[in-house]
Amino acid sequence: MTDPARPFGTVLTAMVTPLHEGGAIDYKGAQRLAQYLVSRGSDGLVLSGTTGEAPTTHAPEKVDLIRAVREAVGPEVTILTGAGSNDTAHAVRMAEQGEEAGADGILALAPYYSKPSQAGIVAHLRAILGATGLPVMIYDIPGRTSVAISDWAYDELAPHPRVVAVKDATGDVATGKARMERTGLAWYSGDDGLTLDFLRAGGVGTVSVIAHVASQETKAMIDAFRAGDTAEAERIHESLLPVVDAMFAIPGAVSAKASMQWAGVLENRAMRLPLLPATQAEYEALTAALEAAGMTR
Repeated sequence: MTDPARPFGTVLTAMVTPLHEGGAIDYKGAQRLAQYLVSRGSDGLVLSGTTGEAPTTHAPEKVDLIRAVREAVGPEVTILTGAGSNDTAHAVRMAEQGEEAGADGILALAPYYSKPSQAGIVAHLRAILGATGLPVMIYDIPGRTSVAISDWAYDELAPHPRVVAVKDATGDVATGKARMERTGLAWYSGDDGLTLDFLRAGGVGTVSVIAHVASQETKAMIDAFRAGDTAEAERIHESLLPVVDAMFAIPGAVSAKASMQWAGVLENRAMRLPLLPATQAEYEALTAALEAAGMTR
């Protein structure tokens, strides 16, 4: 985290949480996966987010996961951990435990399901901000939380010294552009299909699901854009659209695990309920699409 303009890096993979067939977390598998992702271009990892099945993993597991991944990738790779809950006290404790376990930052989202007021969202996020000394990436994903973060809430939160970035999964690039210009926060695409659009709008990177299989390509696209080679960035973007379609034809956590089994990194594609692993038909459709798009293992 040496570049203030990109406080958490450029390509952050929203990493899956590997499981054994019986449902226990496979920490060795997580270490192997983390090293694989870093070797292919990810400079940051987000643990215990939606793609990491955070709603169905528990406090000791989240702590052990951070420690295992940190041991695997060393101090140079940025690790964020999720503090997502509709119980503010629970979210605060997740942030505290993340800091204690060695995370570099916190991914904090609006409370889901409860549909709080904007003042309630701000109070919730301020409680998380006050829990640790870590920098925070605010995660705006109304499709999952059922409530969007308003301009007023952003303006209330942006001056806080530990609010440094936003993961924008609203699908609204124009509004994101206005917000990043007004707040000065580092803006990360939270939608793989819109990463280039967010870069054009002033974004600095991505928190990506397709980076499980396309870290190298995503990094190359961002590097080309930053170097002024917009034609090459556009070419890579177009080549990745079939990957986006394939990875999101089923839930992202499911497809990402299946893709890592295909790549030979994970031994299985086990999930915890209510998510089910990819069926054989889904697995075959996904992997055929990845191969057709030129993805390599």
